[in-house]
Amino acid sequence: MTTAVEPPISTSGTEISDLARDYLNLDSLFTADELALRDLVREFVQRRIVPNIARWYEDAVFPREITTEMGDLGLLGMHLKGYGCAGRSAVEYGLAAMELEAGDSGLRTFVSVQGSLAMSAIHKHGSEEQKQQWLPGMAAGQQIGCFGLTEPTAGSDPGGMKTYARKDGSDWVLTGAKRWIGLASIASVAVIWAQTDGGIRGFVVPTDTPGFTATAIEPKLSMRASIQCDITLEDVRLPADAVLPNAVGLKGPFACLNEARYGIIWGAMGAARDAWQAAVDYSKERLQFDKPLAGYQLTQEKLVNMALEINKGFLLALHLGRLKDAGQLQPHQISVGKLNNCREAIEIARECRSILGGNGITLDYSPLRHANNLESVRTYEGTDEVHTLILGQKITGLPAFR
Repeated sequence: MTTAVEPPISTSGTEISDLARDYLNLDSLFTADELALRDLVREFVQRRIVPNIARWYEDAVFPREITTEMGDLGLLGMHLKGYGCAGRSAVEYGLAAMELEAGDSGLRTFVSVQGSLAMSAIHKHGSEEQKQQWLPGMAAGQQIGCFGLTEPTAGSDPGGMKTYARKDGSDWVLTGAKRWIGLASIASVAVIWAQTDGGIRGFVVPTDTPGFTATAIEPKLSMRASIQCDITLEDVRLPADAVLPNAVGLKGPFACLNEARYGIIWGAMGAARDAWQAAVDYSKERLQFDKPLAGYQLTQEKLVNMALEINKGFLLALHLGRLKDAGQLQPHQISVGKLNNCREAIEIARECRSILGGNGITLDYSPLRHANNLESVRTYEGTDEVHTLILGQKITGLPAFR
């Protein structure tokens, strides 16, 4: 196949301050500390992720070497307090998620799995001994964690999980399987959720425990610079103190899922913003019929409509972040943000790809990579359908899940 396309247009010289054009003076809504954190993460993304992400994505490589760098920046478990964690605000965590996902959804997902899921589970529900054993190393990026909830036949309905933990004397013995578990094949510790005679419980499982096996799922068309795995649990024997003492039932994992869903609300807008930026830059330089694409009304309409949705999604994320910092954020409000921002972000990334024409299918440009990644982001931590039903129940008072 041959097509008449121009050479890739480089944006490597773009100034950091120009990466997100602020037409509404949204920066005025943040404190100096919040802006400083955002700019710190933005600089890290431009320096360490942007020059390498096309290669990592094409080769399906998760860059293990940057985990300690993220730890040094305080990005792992950054919203948690103590145990080496940064103790940042919800808004600061959101801003970091947005900048990371402007680099790549897979690398924002690492921060989410590590901090919002695995570390949050131990921090929220664990014993003091469990916190002291695992959280400092995880905050530093020296130890990786994973969160085993989803199963081959239990995704949107985690209450249907088949993984079972039985008592054997003072020990626990886990048997079952998990699927789509981020980072499991490189993790030192797994938080595994299982049915017990006393309800669903969480267990802290060192991944070198006999009977624990994690296998990366390959090949993938999405999240290629990230790792998702199948886990097999074959009579994994754990001591009595492996159970998370403060979590019984689905409220335990759902408290962690809401942390991850919150970060996605910001992250999705980061991916959308980066795709839009690529389309703007390209359309101003790409000539068609002796005129830049940006000079055509159809192109300008696309860019304007996308900019409006990005700004609205950003304001929604900020509003929810301020509510979270005030201790007032409700689960259904998280569903509003996750549903809206993921849905808009993937449409924006696809529209941006259309502006890039044939060049848009290459890894020289980010929009199609973002669109592919967002297929996963839109699915995990609650599909569109699940969040629609959560909101439908809130509106009508009637559950429609079954």
